[in-house]
Amino acid sequence: MEGFKPFGIPMRELGSVDLLFEEFEALRLADYENLTQEEAAVKMHISRPTFTRLYDKARKKIAKAFVEGKAILIRGGTFITENYWYRCDNCHETMVTMKPVKNCRKCDSDDIVQLNEKADP
Repeated sequence: MEGFKPFGIPMRELGSVDLLFEEFEALRLADYENLTQEEAAVKMHISRPTFTRLYDKARKKIAKAFVEGKAILIRGGTFITENYWYRCDNCHETMVTMKPVKNCRKCDSDDIVQLNEKADP
């Protein structure tokens, strides 16, 4: 997954909003993993105020894309994570795991790419 776009409109006809990887991670931890901002900040190795700023920027970018009918591209930024991030080049599944993996959990392909460098514990 490298982003999202509105249905029925070719990408060449859309504007886009860039969501940085660290903004995506802030959303994932707070809204998907249901962590408090303090817990999420600890996981990201940043201060709670910095987490709040990232989270707020991410929400505003997504709202802008929804309201204005723009694509959301997930890329850029600087991040270190305690997890391993992979993308399957066969089915395009994105996986976040605690341990290294060799195969896609969705299609079992071994055609996966690690998206980040593992942080030192």
